[in-house]
Amino acid sequence: MENPASDRDRLLIIPAFNEAERLPRVLAEVAGAVSGFEVVVVDDGSSDGTADRAAEGGARVLRHPFNLGYGAALQTGYKYARRRGASLLVQMDADGQHNPRDIPGLVRPIERGECDLVVGSRFGGAEVYGMSLAKRVGGMVFRAMARLYGVRITDPTSGFQAMNRSVVDLYTSDAFPSDFPDVDVLLFAHRYGLRIGERPVAMNAGTRPSSIHRRLTPIYYTYRMLLAIWAVSARKRRPSGPQEARTRE
Repeated sequence: MENPASDRDRLLIIPAFNEAERLPRVLAEVAGAVSGFEVVVVDDGSSDGTADRAAEGGARVLRHPFNLGYGAALQTGYKYARRRGASLLVQMDADGQHNPRDIPGLVRPIERGECDLVVGSRFGGAEVYGMSLAKRVGGMVFRAMARLYGVRITDPTSGFQAMNRSVVDLYTSDAFPSDFPDVDVLLFAHRYGLRIGERPVAMNAGTRPSSIHRRLTPIYYTYRMLLAIWAVSARKRRPSGPQEARTRE
């Protein structure tokens, strides 16, 4: 039997940094695609009016005084959701890469009690997502590492996700990274016995260069991710039933 969350405790978290130009369109698409969610934009120290555009678009705005990083913006949203007592949370990017029409498909396995965390995979649908060779190789490496530790997800670097309260509680801990939460976070959830699934989604190409690919950041990102994966894998696993749930239909 399905047990959907009530409208008052469903949150959609959108971390944003200098997205004043793109955010209004994203919020309009959200409004046209889903209902019953409180939309929360976490302005990560933007200097271009992102917070104003978010408020004009009807979103609740949480603001950082300066740029703290993508992971910190997400965790601000998680902590707000926890204080609100939210039982279901969806996160998506502010640059138009994620399609709000895919949100119902992401949350359905959670509503049915099949998963705790659902990842939107750009590789599971009919449309082929265009990526550079470097990104494809990197994705293959991290996908293989995730599978090595038991997380069988085709797109472990996807930021388009839905989760229940158990995941939110875990992600508000000090162990959540402030810079680049990625496959290491999925492994973190997996080691704590949370059920992880995925759904195919349509994704657009990013509208701006990712901060991960600037200057020496790729080297730091790769080093930090490998170190984080090793640290998470060394944690004692907390079994609590099936670890992965295939949710494709």
